[in-house]
Amino acid sequence: MRGEERQQAKLFSYISPEQRIPPKHPIRTIRQLVDGALRELSPEFDVLYAAGGRPSIPPEQLLRALLLQVLFTVRSERQLMERIDYDLMFRWFVGLELDDSVWDVTVFTKNRDRLLEGEIAHGFFQAVLREAKRRQLLSAEHFTIDGTLVRAWAGQKSFQQRRGRRRKPTDSDPGNPTVDFHGERRSNTTHESTTDREARLAKKGVGHEAHLAYHGHVLMENRHGLAVGATVTAATGTAERDAAQTLLGQLPRRRGRRTLGADKGYDTRGSVAAWRAFGFTPHVAQNSGRSGGSAIDERTTRHPGYTVSQQKRKRVEEICGWLKNIGLQRQTRLRGTARVAWMFVFATAAYNLVRMTRLLDTGGVP
Repeated sequence: MRGEERQQAKLFSYISPEQRIPPKHPIRTIRQLVDGALRELSPEFDVLYAAGGRPSIPPEQLLRALLLQVLFTVRSERQLMERIDYDLMFRWFVGLELDDSVWDVTVFTKNRDRLLEGEIAHGFFQAVLREAKRRQLLSAEHFTIDGTLVRAWAGQKSFQQRRGRRRKPTDSDPGNPTVDFHGERRSNTTHESTTDREARLAKKGVGHEAHLAYHGHVLMENRHGLAVGATVTAATGTAERDAAQTLLGQLPRRRGRRTLGADKGYDTRGSVAAWRAFGFTPHVAQNSGRSGGSAIDERTTRHPGYTVSQQKRKRVEEICGWLKNIGLQRQTRLRGTARVAWMFVFATAAYNLVRMTRLLDTGGVP
């Protein structure tokens, strides 16, 4: 018998959004991990808000909404508000009832900027790591570090001379004027972006085109593939090696030797000596083509652990790939090193939540 189509919608529904989420959906595990981390951040939220006045969007709901934007690659806040409005899973994850009004996009952005001005991203990142430690998903012996370029929210035409006569557009197009830079040598010492002065012209390797960018850095523990450190610096020639020392200094001190894997870009005598001073055995890929030879000799490469570290090193590239392809970090939508770093660290925490969910579903097996 053919069913009859009914156009009249029901006035009431007796099924809650909680019941509509499948019991084994990974978003449930992520929500549990996020709630545990947000409870730890409650004292820090109190510092950011005044004791009286008009109530704002709860910071817990703000961070859950930002997490959804990262996890589901929602390109803008406007699209995020639309998705929360009609998607029951988004409403449930954020903590909105079915009849609650969704925030205006400008209100959401202004409230988000309050979080950007604080150290909430770093605090949330550390709270997620504490959740991982409580569930025995962190190790403290073997690590890997790597860096990646994050394109700045600035166009090539904004890269102008610091002093002297700047190139003028050759047409009257106000949106995308034509500027002829032919014959002009441009470098970070003589030029800067007029829209983001902290961005630097950089490229990842020989043969790649240069872009205005920042340098993102990720420190990973090898056993479970979780990021234990993340930061953003200016895109300079020594950014990766300098950031490595900063991230290593943030790790808790412990007795015994630890290992740190990295690619050929870290194979310098200065970096190797600094890592040894931190108590790390440098398992760096040998760069035999550099002048003076590699800083790593057979005393390190002859051990089986060196080969294992080079195999595990590929996992940190997976983190950088996820951040770019899923986590909206291929090109930032913010300006300034501090704000770009805020979102990069927050996106790295989101990756950890996804990785922890997979590990918990498989019993903690990498």
